[in-house]
Amino acid sequence: MTLANYIKDLLYRYDCVIVPNFGGFVTNRISANLNDENTAFYPPRKQVSFNAYLQHNDGLLANYIAAVDKISFEAAVVKISKEVAIWNEEVKIKTLVLASIGSIGLSKDQKLIFEPDQTSNFLKEAFGLSEAGVTEIQRSEAPVLIANRPEHKKESIPVISLVKKAAVAAVFIGVSYITWNGMQDIDGNSKLGTDLSSDQEQQIQSATFVISNPLPVIELPVTKENSYSFHLIAGAFKSSENAARKLESLQNLGYDARIVGENSLGLIQVAFGSYTELETARTALKDIRQNYTVDVWLLEK
Repeated sequence: MTLANYIKDLLYRYDCVIVPNFGGFVTNRISANLNDENTAFYPPRKQVSFNAYLQHNDGLLANYIAAVDKISFEAAVVKISKEVAIWNEEVKIKTLVLASIGSIGLSKDQKLIFEPDQTSNFLKEAFGLSEAGVTEIQRSEAPVLIANRPEHKKESIPVISLVKKAAVAAVFIGVSYITWNGMQDIDGNSKLGTDLSSDQEQQIQSATFVISNPLPVIELPVTKENSYSFHLIAGAFKSSENAARKLESLQNLGYDARIVGENSLGLIQVAFGSYTELETARTALKDIRQNYTVDVWLLEK
């Protein structure tokens, strides 16, 4: 199994895989998007970039090789060193191709240039998703149909019919007057009942209840825990003593360092700091790389 295969396996689970004395492969999440011509839709992805300044051995790659090949950590370190030596010689004379990861060459000023493999997607949630074609929908306007309305003919109303309607209206007005007088008496009685009810409600509302032995008020402290999802990892250690020493050294430098648990290989991860917002974490990452060390990467969990 080549070194590139080990790196590829780890890139599905980690945002950064460092190859000692060579560089670090860092994944960056890209949202789903359309191409410039709006003819193809690309699913979300994690694309790889390369940082030649990340060369510190954090133990991640060596521990993974040791676990897969069932060899010691020291033997895994030697295996990495031998293949890195071959890479450094090969890249001087031709482009180094790392299967499913990308290719690395030298620029005119002898700096490493990385070109990612565009066919690889290291985002596990997008496994099986591929590029989809987009077809523009051709819309046509449907004709508007206007229905013909029939013409209304004026009808003549006979005089005899009007006389009958006037007689019915007179009878209706007389009945309404008698009914209205009866309702006046009922309304008067209803008003009296309403006034009595209002007086009783006021007496009830004015009553005061006194409790001689009130229960004591209990105040419970509520602690709001911050949910830290973004961590700037300084290193991962097999030994708890080494992790404690790294933690203490970062705290002495003024960092709000902490241990953020173990990774899948059982290595103890020490962070410069932990953050709730991605933008805050990226700002701190930039500051650490400019002022302290480039051997730091962003972990989201």
